[in-house]
Amino acid sequence: MANLDVSGRILFLASDPAKVERQLAGIDLTLDEAGALRDDVSTDEITPISVLTRFDERLGQCPYVGFHAGGRNPVGHDAVRAGRFQVTVAGNRYGKGSSREHSPLAEYSAGIRLVIARSFERIYRQNADNLGLFTSTDFGLIERIRRGEKIDIDELVAGRDPLAAAILKSGGLLRFGQLHMQRVNIGGASDDDAPRTLVEKILARHALTTDVTNASLEAGNGIFVRADWRFIHEYYTGMAAHMLHATFGRPLTLHEPRSMIAFEDHLSYSHRSELHVKNGLLPNVRELSDAHRTFARDYGVRNHGYLSEANSELDEGSEGISHAMMAERYALPGQVVAGTDSHTPHSGALGCVAFGVGTTDMANAFVTGAVRMTVPQTLRIDLSGPVAPGVTAKDIVLHLLADARIRAGAGVGKVFEFAGTAIASLSTDERTTLTNMTAELGGFTGIVAPDNETVRFLRERRGIDFIIEPWMRSDEGARYADVIGIDCARLTPMLAAPGDPGNGIALTTLDERPGIDIAYGGSCTAGKREDFDHYHDVLAWAAHRGLRVPGHVKLYLQFGTQDVRDYCIAQGYIDAFERVGAILLQPSCGACANCGPGSSTQAEQVTISAINRNFPGRSGPGKVWLASPPTVAASALAGRIASFAELQERFTK
Repeated sequence: MANLDVSGRILFLASDPAKVERQLAGIDLTLDEAGALRDDVSTDEITPISVLTRFDERLGQCPYVGFHAGGRNPVGHDAVRAGRFQVTVAGNRYGKGSSREHSPLAEYSAGIRLVIARSFERIYRQNADNLGLFTSTDFGLIERIRRGEKIDIDELVAGRDPLAAAILKSGGLLRFGQLHMQRVNIGGASDDDAPRTLVEKILARHALTTDVTNASLEAGNGIFVRADWRFIHEYYTGMAAHMLHATFGRPLTLHEPRSMIAFEDHLSYSHRSELHVKNGLLPNVRELSDAHRTFARDYGVRNHGYLSEANSELDEGSEGISHAMMAERYALPGQVVAGTDSHTPHSGALGCVAFGVGTTDMANAFVTGAVRMTVPQTLRIDLSGPVAPGVTAKDIVLHLLADARIRAGAGVGKVFEFAGTAIASLSTDERTTLTNMTAELGGFTGIVAPDNETVRFLRERRGIDFIIEPWMRSDEGARYADVIGIDCARLTPMLAAPGDPGNGIALTTLDERPGIDIAYGGSCTAGKREDFDHYHDVLAWAAHRGLRVPGHVKLYLQFGTQDVRDYCIAQGYIDAFERVGAILLQPSCGACANCGPGSSTQAEQVTISAINRNFPGRSGPGKVWLASPPTVAASALAGRIASFAELQERFTK
């Protein structure tokens, strides 16, 4: 019988920062003494942007340095390792947000061997499994550990699917792969005539069998699938290469490298990021880039890099944000796309199964072609139309994020299938906003069945005459975990108050309108062609009236990809942007990841942003309100939060 060694101390991530500080000072608490535990501890808090330039054991100095409680960050560098903690305890939806495997690796490297929480986000828990870090929702373990009782590993994995259990017992995914993935076969999923969702049909065509796993599509079953595309970006490439070389040596034999893509999209503006410059992180950024480029060069992996690396006269920015470029250039209906970013579901708007994975998952996929996943249930989101004037897909998803069922975790780990009469009126760019933000909804992925709009998009953007096959839709009578209906005709522009994307509020109900210092339009969620159509609608209206952004406000507009930038130039948008005083930035993740202009630099600053996340510290130390592209542009001109309709009314009286 194997036991997990958790003889060290227990760290309760309490809502009261003083109780966290007492534990770090050497005082052990009981669960009752710890009091209320923090819910929604995000990976941005476990390992904030400032530590992500590390990709090895050095991360052991960093867990929880961004943890936010009571208005402050009580956990300092190396405090967890110095305190000899081996167990972490928190509340609901632990590990939400980014897919960064840095978070469980930092915990593991600091000595944490077990994380106990009321519930976990899918990617975080899968990343923890892959590293051999145990997770549990059994709070009864706490007192047993305090008594010094040995915890049987079989007990810890008893409630998990067989694949997760086998990976944990093997000591992580790469060790599991060495033992069990020498023979991988396509097929084996049931071919019965039961009605299926589109996602189930796609998975049935990609499911794999190994010597210890089947291809059953029963919800909750752990399986491997063959990915049509696998992509990675510079935050993860060095870590993946480090893992692979340590396990398999050099050189590696990669599985079908032609279907692998590397992107440098996050850090091309780091030289203009106060966080990176003041903290002396630029040498680490160069180390990440060197590791990324070396891997791509050594193994013949296609790399979309910095614009200056692509023989451009520009010396800033990148070719484009990874998941945005996947939708523009690569993903097709019916395919499976896996990427090392939680916003990989972006491409689901084209009718493919696109989902984010961690570094170990991708490292394993590089050498086997197989991607681990847990078969999800599906939520149907029925969007009835028409969409109200002034309302965008961003408003729809912010409304959905504020739904009590979603806030309670109804979407965690599930597919969000967006359907209904309103979908037909949304462009593919708008649909990608919905599927992209299934990451914030807690979902596995989002998907829209391909239709005439998909065919138009592929023909006009990529020159592909795509024919939709009859199977590429959900069957009548397919099983859904639930159906959530939204009457889009009743919606109005939305906001998410600082702290969490789920803090939704209708803009018209916000009585006190905060003044703003920064307005940011960009990122994968809001840096697409149609997003720039929205920015232009507002800013051209203002330019025609001689209006400019007030002197105390900075409005940043950052293109999501080169294609978007070139589109804006061709449409003649740049003139209006410059006339109102907008600051234009080349493609990059930028301020969304606190990696460039548009991030706040002081706690008292207020930002209104079209990005997808406003977790504490996500885009600088200030407060971030989330909004749609037209609301961001209108607010920049008003100097405080306002909708475009309100701005128009103000200047036409």
